[in-house]
Amino acid sequence: MTAVFLVIEVVGGWLANSLALLADAGHMLTDVAALALSLFVAWFSRQPASPQRTYGYLRWEVLAAFLNGATLLLISAWIVVEAVLRLRTPEPVQGGLMLVVAVAGLVVNIIAARMLHAPGESSLNMRAAYLHVLGDLLGSVGTVAAAMIVKWTGWVAADPVASVIMALLILRGAWQIVRESVDVLLESTPSHISLGSVRTQLEAIPGIESVHDLHVWTVTSGLVAMSAHAIVRESGRHQHVLEHVHDAMRLFGIDHVTVQLERSEMYERERHLHD
Repeated sequence: MTAVFLVIEVVGGWLANSLALLADAGHMLTDVAALALSLFVAWFSRQPASPQRTYGYLRWEVLAAFLNGATLLLISAWIVVEAVLRLRTPEPVQGGLMLVVAVAGLVVNIIAARMLHAPGESSLNMRAAYLHVLGDLLGSVGTVAAAMIVKWTGWVAADPVASVIMALLILRGAWQIVRESVDVLLESTPSHISLGSVRTQLEAIPGIESVHDLHVWTVTSGLVAMSAHAIVRESGRHQHVLEHVHDAMRLFGIDHVTVQLERSEMYERERHLHD
């Protein structure tokens, strides 16, 4: 649907001399690429792990989200520049044709947004695709409003003004996607998890004297991992402690747990882990 309407919007924008339509068409072009990339990555990331890639291809989802978000940032900048130029030198716009194409685009984007809303709640990759379409939906609303103003008042500046508003709306969602995907790629602690709370929960487990080299990171959407070293003096309690650690981490939504249990400190071998 997006690819077919892209062609319609380019032709309509050229004939109507509407920057808002052409800007929206440029955004829809990236939508086609983004949706295709998201679909491919959703399939490719499910390929089995190998000895070379022990996590499989799960990180491709995060890379796709980053590329989609970065593309949206560039497009937003381009729209703003073009709008400023158009404001300086206003050009005539065919409001009637612009309105027809904008309304059709609004319908297409509403359908696409509804299809992607539910998957976008659980996957960063799908959320990036959803934000692409949502940005187009908001842009279509702005374009319809601008077309109505141009058609009934003749104020052609409404066209570039609508473009700037659309760009700002896209910019906000794009920046959030880029920031979240970069955090995942840098293996940052997920924003919804407090590392201090994880440490406190671990050290409250009977048998654990202290915890060091604690890390919590996101592998991909919905998969959070944790690794740590813990001092447990009594070797007979190791299995009991391990089971409690796994149970405690489920409270934080962490299912991939790796814990190294040590009977005594290994300062000489782990000097950098205790700094």
